[in-house]
Amino acid sequence: MSKEGLPAPSAMPSQDTALGFADLRIAVLIPCFNEETAIGRVVSDFRRALPQARIYVYDNNSQDRTMACARDAGAIVRSEPRQGKGNVVRRMFADVEADIYVLVDGDDTYDASAAPRLVEALLLGGYDMVSGRRIATAQSAYRPGHVLGNHLLTGLTALMFKVQLADLLTGYRVLSRRFVKSFPFTAVGFGIETELTVHAVRLLMPMAEIDTPYKERPKGSASKLNTWKDGFRILMTIISLVREERPLVFFSALFAVLAFTSLGLGIPVVLEFLHTGTVPRLPTAVLATGLMLLAFLSLFSGLVLDTVTRGRWELKRLAYLSITGPQETQSKARSS
Repeated sequence: MSKEGLPAPSAMPSQDTALGFADLRIAVLIPCFNEETAIGRVVSDFRRALPQARIYVYDNNSQDRTMACARDAGAIVRSEPRQGKGNVVRRMFADVEADIYVLVDGDDTYDASAAPRLVEALLLGGYDMVSGRRIATAQSAYRPGHVLGNHLLTGLTALMFKVQLADLLTGYRVLSRRFVKSFPFTAVGFGIETELTVHAVRLLMPMAEIDTPYKERPKGSASKLNTWKDGFRILMTIISLVREERPLVFFSALFAVLAFTSLGLGIPVVLEFLHTGTVPRLPTAVLATGLMLLAFLSLFSGLVLDTVTRGRWELKRLAYLSITGPQETQSKARSS
């Protein structure tokens, strides 16, 4: 069994649920950049796994035959000129209308046959997001540096946002329409995975995680992920999300750093004044005073912004609740 008591990845979808897929519009969203080696197989595999789904490939300025290969495989091909995975996903979410969205990378590392199980889990569990936790089928599929970075970033996000997921950065997710159409995100690159998870957590959306096989890239295909550069960008995304979604935590931490620095500089000056009655290190005293003022300014900023964020959260929550979920859509389709 996977997390949240969902069927294990080896379990096949029930016949009733599989038949129920026909009542729903399912869209497979595949962002791509220079994936001519893999994209044809990805599209073909998802057409077999979800024959009723519409498969969209959004090309992000590829310099090879990615678009032609995707079109030959039967996908609906579109393009997004603004570089970055976040920009592509943002465009996909805006353009495509569906009841259930399957978001997956175009590098043929994720198992298409797991898609029906992920969709079934979403429907049976009433979830808004089901993530495919990556289980490497070969040592070369999931490099140790990426594993370590994923664990560190996942742990940091879990600490800040109380996320109950083991694989924060997976590129394989099944999302409800309520999730997609209530998602105002700003990430440009690989930080999109972090924003997807934080959005679900902050709006109290039901979510789950299921183990899925993770393969190595096909020969001739190169990873677009730069371990250090993109890892730093994801870290900055997490910090930015903490500032935006939990300002009291962010500015309280800033208050603590400034206050302790001020005390470290100011206490010796105060002790010397009490002992001699003079302040020989006036610049240090002024710096300590300025830092303490900034510390309390930061604290009060956090208190004010926390109230503003609460109002924003309520508006986003209401927007999310106003959108029909896949279960309601399925029920209406069957009754009509």
